[in-house]
Amino acid sequence: QVQLVESGGGLVQAGGSLRLSCAASGTFFSINAMGWYRQAPGKQRELVATITSGGSTDYADSVKGRFTISRDNAKNTMYLQMNSLKPEDTAVYYCNAAVWVNSRFFDNYWGQGTQVTVSS
Repeated sequence: QVQLVESGGGLVQAGGSLRLSCAASGTFFSINAMGWYRQAPGKQRELVATITSGGSTDYADSVKGRFTISRDNAKNTMYLQMNSLKPEDTAVYYCNAAVWVNSRFFDNYWGQGTQVTVSS
């Protein structure tokens, strides 16, 4: 089994910063791509940022220049540094990972989510 646990969410004023973490645990062979998604009330879940095992990154246009995704492969942990936060960034943020459970089985996993609230 693979577990993803997010942390670091909270309440912050507009213009502030937060750093989210996603730690993977359990028994698995390796982690391929990882990503952060978010879902605001009444809206569909949307992609925020992704990072490959080699460190290549991609961002939604709405967060480019403000958010930075990174990962520590030795710790099986991914991060999202969020700066210049806006009220429209308010959402539940979810961690996602594509994991080789063993050499033959590949699956996609989600964390339980962490709430980020940005006040105006």
